[in-house]
Amino acid sequence: MAKSYDVIVIGAGPGGMTAALYASRANLSVLMLDRGIYGGQMNNTAAVENYPGFNSILGPDLAEKMYQSSTQFDAEYAYGSVESVSVADDGVKTITTDSDVYETQALIIATGSEYRKLGVPGEDDYSGRGVSYCAVCDGAFFKNKPVAVIGGGDSAVEEGGYLSQMTSGVNIIHRRDQLRAQKILQDRAFSNDKIGFTWDTIVTEILGDGQKVTGVKTHNKKTDEDGTVDVDGVFIYVGNQPMTEPFLDLGITDDKGWIVTDEKMKTSVSGIFAVGDVRQKDLRQITTSVGDGGIAGQEAFNYLQTVQDKVQVK
Repeated sequence: MAKSYDVIVIGAGPGGMTAALYASRANLSVLMLDRGIYGGQMNNTAAVENYPGFNSILGPDLAEKMYQSSTQFDAEYAYGSVESVSVADDGVKTITTDSDVYETQALIIATGSEYRKLGVPGEDDYSGRGVSYCAVCDGAFFKNKPVAVIGGGDSAVEEGGYLSQMTSGVNIIHRRDQLRAQKILQDRAFSNDKIGFTWDTIVTEILGDGQKVTGVKTHNKKTDEDGTVDVDGVFIYVGNQPMTEPFLDLGITDDKGWIVTDEKMKTSVSGIFAVGDVRQKDLRQITTSVGDGGIAGQEAFNYLQTVQDKVQVK
């Protein structure tokens, strides 16, 4: 038999936890579902410097504080990998996970996004053996060793700075001739003696000795020259892709898989909302996810009031 809640939130990152806080504070029964630990990508962030109230806080510490806040009004938390979502004619949403089945009238999707891969030879072969997508998770394995960071956005530059504290040197390889990161992050990187840059260059292969990474093959887009960079670790930050596989049949995503909502976080399906990094939007930050979550939690309450009114009229 399916377990029933007023509101189910799929995903327990900053957006999902805030949505759960607002909905449960409105005296609704709320369940947060996540396939991993609460906090999402905050757990992979060394320091958060742009969240109001903290000059700087470790990502996992902020995740823990948010979780304690999100469950103070009895919102529940459960592990589960969502496999499918269906919507009945009466508006009831059925969520099937790898271990349970749940039902709800109001569904908030907060599954976020995941790291995009380069898609080059050697990447999968050496994943966990020199190839990483998380400096906080794996940086300590490369103490006093040279590493490469692939990318030029906020994550690449910020994590490059983090890695410079423990490695012998960081080579940021970027396909363009200038960084896309925020200026303050760029300034820090350019003034860091342990960070170097390889411009206009893409990585075409990750090299190894069968056990671990030994380097990368590169191609300079301007000079058309191929080269090799000797490194012991490769940290990849080339963007994200939405985690929306279980929701594609609902017709709520764009052609790239991002969920489309209005300013009230409503999707094209009545009673389904989306928040945070999984949404089609420009700025994906903890602060914007929290704002989305607050709106969705309140709108879920409003939606349930409307459903209840209709039932009473009948």
